[in-house]
Amino acid sequence: MRRKIGMLIGLSALLAAAVGGTGSVAATAAPATDSHVTADSRALDPVVTAMARDLGLSKADARRQLSQEAAATRVAPKAKQAAGTSYGGSWFDPASGKLVVGVTDAHAAAAVRRTGAATAVVAHTAGQLNSAKSAIDAVARKHKAPAGVSSWRVDPRTSSVVIDVRTDAAQEPAVRTFIAQAEQRGTAGIVTVHRTTDAAPTTLSAGTVGGDPYYSHGIRCSIGFSVYGGFVTAGHCSQVGAAVYGWDNSYIGNFQAGTFPGNDYSWVNVGSGWWTVPVVLGWGTVSDALVRGSAEAPVGASVCRSGSTTHWHCGAILGTNETVNYSQGSVYGLTETNVCAEPGDSGGSFISGDQAQGVTSGGYGNCTSGGETWFQPVNPILAAYGLTLQTA
Repeated sequence: MRRKIGMLIGLSALLAAAVGGTGSVAATAAPATDSHVTADSRALDPVVTAMARDLGLSKADARRQLSQEAAATRVAPKAKQAAGTSYGGSWFDPASGKLVVGVTDAHAAAAVRRTGAATAVVAHTAGQLNSAKSAIDAVARKHKAPAGVSSWRVDPRTSSVVIDVRTDAAQEPAVRTFIAQAEQRGTAGIVTVHRTTDAAPTTLSAGTVGGDPYYSHGIRCSIGFSVYGGFVTAGHCSQVGAAVYGWDNSYIGNFQAGTFPGNDYSWVNVGSGWWTVPVVLGWGTVSDALVRGSAEAPVGASVCRSGSTTHWHCGAILGTNETVNYSQGSVYGLTETNVCAEPGDSGGSFISGDQAQGVTSGGYGNCTSGGETWFQPVNPILAAYGLTLQTA
């Protein structure tokens, strides 16, 4: 049962529910036989537990993968620099435990490998892929994308821009026209159309339900990450100036700014007896987790989500810089995952290891049959509003 502890445990879509009277987070101790586990790695125990449950890994394998992903994240900037103008994007390969960097010029591969990354020769540079994706964005801004087009994204692994089209709508004139307009923007040969039976993506806010995280202007959403002075969450949950109330209906603060569609982010100031800490709640499913930074994890890396409806679930990052076509309009620059979510989870946190990744935007499916969820990366939110992430 939750108890108000007079604090906002931001980060990760959950409002100050209860972690005892101190507000600090106690990581689960590692088994005594696991002598190689350090104090820092024990802080990842909540994520390890959730990954083992959702990804079918042993805890040892989950811990090993987190270590490999952290190494890949550190290598990524050096590897990109080494690739130079032939850089074609990068991704984490769980099978090898390494960052893979695409290069268009095989001569650049040796320099990239010296940074510790693996390489793959690809057809297009990251610049070409991003330009093609931006051209499709421009079409969507001028002519709203039809409902039969779910999303489009850069996929470095196939060196293409993938447009997801629902199978039942693939032959609709509006969909065919949108694809044709995209190809006329110089994307021919780069764009791949992928037919999918998945449902259309939707945002994940919900009507007010007593006893769950934050409420404002008749909706319930989840708190994202604690920042100094407040917390960040999804833009589609916001109404600038509207009051925000906690799970116990006590006043927290007000929406200071928000944007949706286009982007999907907002922030709320915190006061009135609430305060912020760098914690993601585990909801009793796992121990609470600490946030130590916001280094962007690569495609292929594991990621976990915490939200007020479905709590903790894990999966992998499938794509970045993706445009998602919600019924309210397109949102740009989202990250795609195969983590499930349900209404009310909107705004909740995505975390990879101990690094904040973003706030839940929307998706399709549910946590019974499965689905996919997109998040708004956190670093652009911080930059947009001049906020500083609170870290442990």
